[in-house]
Amino acid sequence: DQEKEAIIRRAVRAFPDFPSPGICFRDITPVLKDPLAFCSAIDLFERHLRANFPKIDVIAGLDSRGFLFGPSLAQRFNIGFLLIRKKGKLPGPTESVSYSLEYGKAELEMQCDAVEAGQKVVLIDDLLATGGTMNAACELIKRRNAEILECLVVIELKSLDGAEKLKPYPVHSLLQYD
Repeated sequence: DQEKEAIIRRAVRAFPDFPSPGICFRDITPVLKDPLAFCSAIDLFERHLRANFPKIDVIAGLDSRGFLFGPSLAQRFNIGFLLIRKKGKLPGPTESVSYSLEYGKAELEMQCDAVEAGQKVVLIDDLLATGGTMNAACELIKRRNAEILECLVVIELKSLDGAEKLKPYPVHSLLQYD
C-alpha cells in the first residue's frame, strides 16, 4: 500500500500561487494520465472499503472529478454509480441543496430515484478542502434516507479542516497535505 501511495503522490503536481497568490493547487490530472497511478488509487480505495464495509449498495460521485474515480470503483464492487451534479445538469425530478462558497452560493442536485431509503452509500471526490461541497452531497443522500458509510477523496487539505466539518461522516483520504 505504501508503494501505491508513493506512486500517486509522485504523480500529483503542485502549482504554487494558483488560482491566486498563497494557494498551492494540487493537480490530479497526471494521476489520470498515468494508468499505474490511477489503478493504484482505485486499488487503495477498494482495499480500504473491503476491509471496512461488508456491504455497499452504491458509489456517489461529486461533480466533476468524483465522476472519474467513482465508476471504476463501483465496477470493482459490481454496484451502481450515481451522479451528484451542479444544479441544472440532470433531467427529470431532482432534489437540490444550496451551500455556501467562499464568495457566494452554489447548488448540487441528484435525481430523486438515484438512491433508495436504507441503501448504503460511499461518496467520492478528488479533493477535500473546506468540506462545503461534500457536506452538501451528504445532505442530499441523507434527505433520501440512505445511509452514508464514508466520504472518499484522493487528496485532503488537512489545514482547512474539511473532515471536521463533515462529522459524523467519516473521511478517508489517500494523500494528505497541510
